Amino acid sequence: MINTKNGLVLGATALMVSTVAVFSIGMHSQGQALFKESPKELVDEVWQIVYRQYVDGTFNKVDWQSVRKEYLNKSYNNQQEAYKSIREMLEKLKDPYTRFMDPQEFKNMQVDTSGELTGVGIQITQEEKTKQLVVVSPIEGTPASNAGIMSKDLIVKIDGKSTKGMDTNQAVSLIRGEPGTSVTLTIKRNGNLKDFRIKRAKIEIHPVKFSQNQSPAGNIGYIRLNQFSANAAKEMRDAIKDLETKKVAGYIMDLRSNPGGLLYASTDIASMWMDKGTIVSTVARSGPRKKEVASPGILTKKPLVILVDGGSASASEILSGALQDSGRATLVGTKTFGKGLVQSVRPLDDGSGLAVTIAKYLTPSGRDINKKGIEPDIEVKLSDSKRQELSKERNKIGTKADPQYVKALDILTKKITNKPITNTSAKK
Repeated sequence: MINTKNGLVLGATALMVSTVAVFSIGMHSQGQALFKESPKELVDEVWQIVYRQYVDGTFNKVDWQSVRKEYLNKSYNNQQEAYKSIREMLEKLKDPYTRFMDPQEFKNMQVDTSGELTGVGIQITQEEKTKQLVVVSPIEGTPASNAGIMSKDLIVKIDGKSTKGMDTNQAVSLIRGEPGTSVTLTIKRNGNLKDFRIKRAKIEIHPVKFSQNQSPAGNIGYIRLNQFSANAAKEMRDAIKDLETKKVAGYIMDLRSNPGGLLYASTDIASMWMDKGTIVSTVARSGPRKKEVASPGILTKKPLVILVDGGSASASEILSGALQDSGRATLVGTKTFGKGLVQSVRPLDDGSGLAVTIAKYLTPSGRDINKKGIEPDIEVKLSDSKRQELSKERNKIGTKADPQYVKALDILTKKITNKPITNTSAKK
C-alpha cells in the first residue's frame, strides 16, 4: 500500500499489474554523470539506504558492514554488472519486500491514484519460502477478475514461460502490455493447472458500490469497497451520506478481494466509522511507535459488519483491524491475506529505484498481522465451487446467493435487534 503523501508503501511486494505512474521522477544529471564514471556509486547508494532505514534487529540479522566490503571490493564495468550485484546484495536480507528495480522496471512499477489503470487488474506477490508467484487479489470488474483469476492462485507460467526463479518485477513486465493484446497465465489451484487467456485493457476503477438492501430488521446499507484509491474516501463518504438519508438501520461493508491502496484513504475511511482511538501504528527500527488516530468526522454510529477473505490485504487489513479492535464492527468471512510491512520507495540517481522495508504496522491492540492475517469474528468458508461461481457471476455478490453475505446479514440483524450473536464456523 502506498501513501503518496510521504512515499510510504505497505506490503510493497505486491505489484499492481497495470501501467500507471508512481511519482514524478526526474533524472538527476549530476548523479547520472557520476554513475557513468563509477557504477560502484550506485551500489553504495543502495547499501547506504538499507543501512540507514532497513528494519533489522529482531527483523533480520545480517552483517551489513561485511556486505558493503564484499560488494565495493568488486570492479564494475557497466550498469548491468552493478544491477546484478545490487540484487545479489539484497537477496541476503531474505526479504521479498525489499527489491531493486532497473529504470524500466521502476517505470513499470507505477501506481496511479487517479483510478485509471492499464493492464489485467491483479496484484501479485512472491511467497517468501517457496518463491512462487501468487495472486493477492484480482480487482473486481477487471479482465483478470472476469476471466476467473482468484486470490491465492499460483502463477506457474506466463505465455508458456515458467515463472520458476522469476521475481515480481520480471513477472509484471511479462504480464503487462498494450490494451487489446492478450496474455496467457497458467494457474495452479488446488494442485490443478489451468490456462487463462486474458485480454489487457484500460481499467477505470470506481472503488465504491452501494445499495439499500432488505433485512428482517428493516433496510440496511450494503457498501462494497474494491480498492483504496484516491477517490475511495470521497465515494465512501457520499455512499454513507446517501444511505443515511434513507434511514438504513445498519451497514455491511464488503472488503473481500480488496488488495489495498493508499494509506491515507484507509485512515480517512476509518474516521467515518469511529470517532476516537488509534487506527494503526507503525514500528520502525528505532524510535517510538507512530500512531494514526481517528479524526473528527464520524458519519454514523449504526451497527456495522465487515466481510473479509484471503484477498483482503494491506489497507483492507488496517481498516478491518481498527474497526474490529475498537469493537466498532464484527468481521465475517475468512482470514485476511496478512500483509503488514511498510516500505519506502526511493528513486535512485540513474533512474532506477529501490523499495526497502522500513517498518511494520500493528492494529490498535498491538497485533502484528504480517504473514498471519486477521481472523474474522465469525468464520464462514466458501467451497471452491461457490467461490468460482461468485467470481464468474459478480451480480450474485452481496445477494442471497452469497453465503458470506447471508451470514453477515444475519449477524447485522441480531446487532440491530440486540439479540445474542453465536460464534460459529461454517462452510458453504
